[in-house]
Amino acid sequence: MVSYRLSQVPIRSLAATNSLIIVVFYLIAQMVGAGKLIELLFGLPYVVAEVLVGVLMMLYVAFGGMLATTWVQIIKAVLLLTGSTLMAGVILWRYGFDLDAFFRAAIQNHPKGAAIMAPGGLVQDPVSAVSLGVALIFGTAGLPHILMRFFTVRDARQARSSVLVATGAISWFYLLLFILGFGAVELVGNDPRFKAAAGGLIGGGNMVAVHLADAIGGSLLLGFISAVAFATILAVVAGLTLAGASAVSHDLYACVLKRGQATEAQEIRVSKGAAVVISLAAIALGIEFETMNIAYMVGLVFAIAASANFPILVLSVFWRGLTTRGAVAGGVTGLVTAVGMVVLGPGVWVAALHHPAPVFPYENPALFSVPLAFAAAWIVSVLDRSRAAAEVRSAFNAQFVRAQIGAGAD
Repeated sequence: MVSYRLSQVPIRSLAATNSLIIVVFYLIAQMVGAGKLIELLFGLPYVVAEVLVGVLMMLYVAFGGMLATTWVQIIKAVLLLTGSTLMAGVILWRYGFDLDAFFRAAIQNHPKGAAIMAPGGLVQDPVSAVSLGVALIFGTAGLPHILMRFFTVRDARQARSSVLVATGAISWFYLLLFILGFGAVELVGNDPRFKAAAGGLIGGGNMVAVHLADAIGGSLLLGFISAVAFATILAVVAGLTLAGASAVSHDLYACVLKRGQATEAQEIRVSKGAAVVISLAAIALGIEFETMNIAYMVGLVFAIAASANFPILVLSVFWRGLTTRGAVAGGVTGLVTAVGMVVLGPGVWVAALHHPAPVFPYENPALFSVPLAFAAAWIVSVLDRSRAAAEVRSAFNAQFVRAQIGAGAD
């Protein structure tokens, strides 16, 4: 996951631990979304829907492996961008592509009026808004199922091209989100067809996009977007499960426990066993966290990834002074502080554990945990005067040239 110049055993152990924690948190969010989608579309009980999705994920990863996961992610990406672009285009077409009229309609149809143009419920103050932004921007670079994609291409040139294409696709999708969000406010929020008997949205707030498709294009677009949503969830959970299984089989088993002496057949067996265990855990946790807000969970996942993985990745590429001890210290500090602040924050300490007030006042810890991770890595590296640290520093120049221009990467 990080620089080849750093010692492999401690770095592999850290990477595997961070990956597994991130995978578990992210799987909870995706399993909740999958269960709610199946429950809404087919009328199945939530528990049954969770079990079905979990079993499908387990079989898909255990027997299909990376090849099957890659193909479902390719298909998902094409369908997701196509569906999102179509929905955003139809929404804007309804208002003659006049953004002013579009936003005015959304404001008029929402109970909070112009307040919806301010940060929403996930960000209650400027500090929370900046912290969430830090998590989403830097956390993407630290997600294990994204990082492992760099090892599935033919060579370094293809890896760089893949990053360029993926960045463009992600940027386009993010540009569409504000149109879809305000479109849902105007088209779904006040439509009685999408209201439950108690007054809330059928399926909860996590199903807004599905209802928006129904409001725009009826059953045909509803079916297409539902298929896209399910393919997206399957692609993500398959990628996450594969990343977790790889962390167990390759990083922990082969590199740490077996010290590089494990055979390929042994790694595959351990990987498949890990995929089964992770899938069963995902089913149980998905059932337990049925009412959890998916957007909130995803924000926490990105915060942990930004805190535990991103600082080490950046420092290993751009700072010659980083040592193995510094990398481990930074990764552990980022992980412990991010998870600790989440537990002590309002989402867990108050909402889940029912304490009267949170110890840490903000929902998202990234603004605080990311700098702490950088600081720990820097301090420990500067103080590290060991022989191993000197060898790591001396190897920086060769790696830096390779990282910047790709020389020798093939």
